[in-house]
Amino acid sequence: MTVGVLALQGSFNEHIAALRRLGVQGIEIRKVEQLLTVSSLIIPGGESTTMAKLAEYHNLFPALREFVKTGKPVWGTCAGLIFLADRAVGQKEGGQELVGGLDCTVHRNFFGSQIQSFEADISVPLLTSKEGGAETFRGVFIRAPAVLDVGPDVEVLAHYPVPSNKVLYSSSTVQIQEEDALPETNVIVAVKQRNLLATAFHPELTADTRWHSYFMKMTTEMEEEATSSTSSTIVSVGESSVGTAQAKPDIPIYQN
Repeated sequence: MTVGVLALQGSFNEHIAALRRLGVQGIEIRKVEQLLTVSSLIIPGGESTTMAKLAEYHNLFPALREFVKTGKPVWGTCAGLIFLADRAVGQKEGGQELVGGLDCTVHRNFFGSQIQSFEADISVPLLTSKEGGAETFRGVFIRAPAVLDVGPDVEVLAHYPVPSNKVLYSSSTVQIQEEDALPETNVIVAVKQRNLLATAFHPELTADTRWHSYFMKMTTEMEEEATSSTSSTIVSVGESSVGTAQAKPDIPIYQN
């Protein structure tokens, strides 16, 4: 199994190193044709606007959207979450192009600027149930986004409780600055929808490989489902009706 890591900018080397610790090969992806060689893809954290400009320059957006549509697993961390979102607010002037596929709205810099980056323990019950280990995960938030809302098919995997003096949200209709008083709220920081996984934080910057292991198991499960679906299709084509003898077909079909 080979995992592609989009290597335009950001923490792609750290993702490849984390995969290596699990015994998985990760390769850098910079060209459209390289996407054909991998079974899954990680879009790493970095500066999302810069990554988007480089992806546009290399004409990667159409291929990335097609990769998502094929059902192959894709995991976005931080800037990768922004890439995968269908909707984004808080962007720079002119916005940026998105890959889409994940039915959610993200705020590009929900937690503030670079100097407001932080680390925090996040409750991860689903990850713990699947991968074992501690009930929390050390989240590294670097100029991080957050998920503002999700569609009905999106599973929320983790929240982070945000004190009122740290809430930062803006859209075309609402503007709330840091100094505005709000009650503490649980902000969504990890989600999953079918073949897509996204985290607002950087698991690749920690020694804890549980998110990478979870993504690899997700990849294996989806590959097995695809194989099973293909096998079922072949069997259904080759089956004959129960009852009287059937005439031989004019063309060869799969039969046991």
